[in-house]
Amino acid sequence: MCGFAGFSDRIHLKKEKENILHRMTDRIIHRGPDMEGHFLDDDTALGFRRLSIIDLSEAGKQPMCNEDGSIIIVFNGEIYNFEELRNTLIACGHEFRSHTDSEVLLHGYEEYGIDLLSHLRGMFSFVIRDQKKDLLFGARDIFGIKPHYYTQNADGTFLFASEIKCFLEHPSFHKEVNPDALRAYMTFQYSSGEDTFFRGVKKLPPAHYYIYQNNTLSVAQYWDTVFEKENKSLEDFIEDVDQTVNESVRAHRISDVRVGSFLSGGVDSSYITASLMPDETFSVGFDHGDDKFFDETDYARELSDILGIKNYKKIITPDECFACFSDIQYHMDEPQSNPSSVPLYFLAGLAKEHVTVVLSGEGADEIFAGYDWYTDTKEVRKYKKLVPACIRRLLASLVKPLPAFKGRSFLLRGSGRPEDYFMGQALVFSSREAAEVLMPEYRDGPTADQIVDQVYKSVSNKDELTKKQFLDMHLWLPGDILLKADKMSMAHSLELRVPFLDKKVIEQAEKIPAEYKVNEIDTKYVLRRASLKTLPPEWANRKKAGFPVPIRHWICEKKYYDHIRSYFCAPYTSQFFHTDKILALLDDHYHKKANNGRKIWTVFTFLVWYERFFINEKDHNA
Repeated sequence: MCGFAGFSDRIHLKKEKENILHRMTDRIIHRGPDMEGHFLDDDTALGFRRLSIIDLSEAGKQPMCNEDGSIIIVFNGEIYNFEELRNTLIACGHEFRSHTDSEVLLHGYEEYGIDLLSHLRGMFSFVIRDQKKDLLFGARDIFGIKPHYYTQNADGTFLFASEIKCFLEHPSFHKEVNPDALRAYMTFQYSSGEDTFFRGVKKLPPAHYYIYQNNTLSVAQYWDTVFEKENKSLEDFIEDVDQTVNESVRAHRISDVRVGSFLSGGVDSSYITASLMPDETFSVGFDHGDDKFFDETDYARELSDILGIKNYKKIITPDECFACFSDIQYHMDEPQSNPSSVPLYFLAGLAKEHVTVVLSGEGADEIFAGYDWYTDTKEVRKYKKLVPACIRRLLASLVKPLPAFKGRSFLLRGSGRPEDYFMGQALVFSSREAAEVLMPEYRDGPTADQIVDQVYKSVSNKDELTKKQFLDMHLWLPGDILLKADKMSMAHSLELRVPFLDKKVIEQAEKIPAEYKVNEIDTKYVLRRASLKTLPPEWANRKKAGFPVPIRHWICEKKYYDHIRSYFCAPYTSQFFHTDKILALLDDHYHKKANNGRKIWTVFTFLVWYERFFINEKDHNA
């Protein structure tokens, strides 16, 4: 687990490039505190920060070159089938100088070219400099577990990095807010799509690669999710899932440093932990009086005791959260208002005190269908049985353009068309509400509805559940879940691995019929049944809690209300928002006239991010 930064630049002299590159990689020292490396030729600069995980020797240093020095790589991530690939490449005549997966990628590119990507099982983001062909080849893993940003500047420079903040150190990069990013963020709570909050900076989408050659960039997709159910019994699927998950955990535990696991009270992290059987687990929660909804650490401790594993836990205070929130947004690079980023930041810090690698349960809800939004209420199920689909869809089309009213959501969900009602797991401001609080120049970006419609077009012929899963896998998973998992763990120089998001696991999950994933008994049904082979029933069947944070309660306390209000009244706020309208949201919540917690937090998050990057950028070693 590491970080890289680099650029193609014919403007600066070699010594200047080296100084620029050093500053760029210094920005991400948290991603790789163990080692720094640089490579420069006439056109290209590659920089690297290493967190040593496999082959801790100098042989694993990056940038790494092939034998004749013509191919150079910077690589962030882990390739879990690298031993198998290494043996294949040795049989093909390639010679290895290290036991790293980085060198497997180098020789794999020599052997297969771009088709190397079809051979890989892992989480990765890398850039290869091919001097003979005079090109850069960049790629990102199929789920988007590891981040990859790039930008082309007006003077012809091409920049790429693991984190956007690296670009701030290049003299050709001019920092500006992207005015088109804010409207959709207000709905999603994260930056969706390829564009970012920095004008001109793009994310390489999951399962995509690029070629940069002759000052021209071409981007292409090399993989996508294909849900094609298989005709097998429920018991066969349960057995297959259990075997596949356990095999994935074994592959993900490969390391030359200590490995632990995150553990909550839910089935996902519990299943991973029971399969891994690490020496230590890590849990965090919030002390909110007698309300245990915000603290699952007792469940984590209890399961750890049953399994004979040492559990470390931390109870987080609101003062700690607000004190660190600016640093959290700095590490995120872009505003991301999912409150769970906060406890995840502290959880990673706790784990780093004891281990260098953790396994976690992200991804199970998306690929095995674990969210409540994936299932219907009893009333909706009854409505679907009694009323023909054509009538239900007609009624939904009539009420969809109307403002909210009692029964509108029921009619939309009853249509059986997620396109009518499902925006993904986050829905903070509706598109209409977002437009009402934003200043005119920030209303022109694509709306959340437009972004969602584009994704749904790819699965227009699929069933209702598959459409929802596909949408979340392409927006919510890379834009929210995985981004915060990477950024919050790497803020503490901790490698986070996600065994559910594995090529073999998704190939298995794609085959499961909808009725085995979600039914009247439960969500994530096959996975829960499979986990019973390892877990006590209480953990296998516990309802999903997520990572709840008591922000709506904090905002009702004067100390935190005043703190948030100071941002809402800051001079720069009126550039983006109608301050009277966002202050009304805040005051109504404080006086308990409405529950506006998520809306307030989403606006607050953006303002904290903006202040950190554009008003008062502090020492970059947050």
